[in-house]
Amino acid sequence: MRKILVWSALAIVIALAVAAGGYWAYWSMYARFQPTVISRNQAEIQELLDSASWVSEGGGGTPLYVVGWRDCGACRDYETEEFPLLRAAGVDPRVVVIARPDREGMAQSTAAERATVAEIWLTRDWTLYQRWTATPSRNWTAAGIPPADGNMARSAVVEAGRDFQQRLESLLRASGMRGMTYPLVLWRDRDGFLKACACSDARSYAFIRDDLGADDSLPQRAPTGPVGPDSTTPPLPYPDVNGDRPEDLPSIPPVPQRQAAPAGNGAATPARPAGPPAPRDPPAPSQAEDTVFYR
Repeated sequence: MRKILVWSALAIVIALAVAAGGYWAYWSMYARFQPTVISRNQAEIQELLDSASWVSEGGGGTPLYVVGWRDCGACRDYETEEFPLLRAAGVDPRVVVIARPDREGMAQSTAAERATVAEIWLTRDWTLYQRWTATPSRNWTAAGIPPADGNMARSAVVEAGRDFQQRLESLLRASGMRGMTYPLVLWRDRDGFLKACACSDARSYAFIRDDLGADDSLPQRAPTGPVGPDSTTPPLPYPDVNGDRPEDLPSIPPVPQRQAAPAGNGAATPARPAGPPAPRDPPAPSQAEDTVFYR
């Protein structure tokens, strides 16, 4: 009886360990990368997104909002890897860029960054955003852009972006979202449910593509070079080597004969040699006074 109890307790411990390990594997490899379905404050979040000064290249009917800042490496990775795939599926990626506030007395943004953020929020210029993100931050001086520091109106625009970030994070936490990492990606799936993803890890990208019907890669263009052995393009027919001339080819016309010039017109016909010239005999030696030479 005692052995039965010991083995039963051991089996229960092993089962609990296996269940805990399976749940940990499920959570760490799959569940934690899933997006969060927004069940509360959907209208407020959607109104907040619509009121933000986002920038977009356009061309799609399904909006997707991406919130981040200039030096966010994960934001740049998501834009570079996923935007082409989403646009190909008819999605309109909309970028909301912010200038992070100071943290514990340490500035998290530069004067050039704040000036550029204010300009983008005011003009919503996608070309400016592209030039800004394509230039290393240490080389970007915001030349030609009015500074935001010392300008009450533009400083208020920068603060409006920061208020947007804080308000959005507060609403998302109230909806059960944890781990507020960037970029924050928000969209609606096929059923109209609002979803959010803290997409700092590339393993979260596939869930968004599945919801929006985007492919995992762009279609490859057909090669324009010569046809290879693995090509699906049918090769050209091999030429006929049996000597049979196809019926659809035109016949070659005969070469016209040149007529001889009439005599007495004053034009001399150039003479053609009848054959090679006859060989000449070698010169014979002759004796002069004190010299031998050949003639």
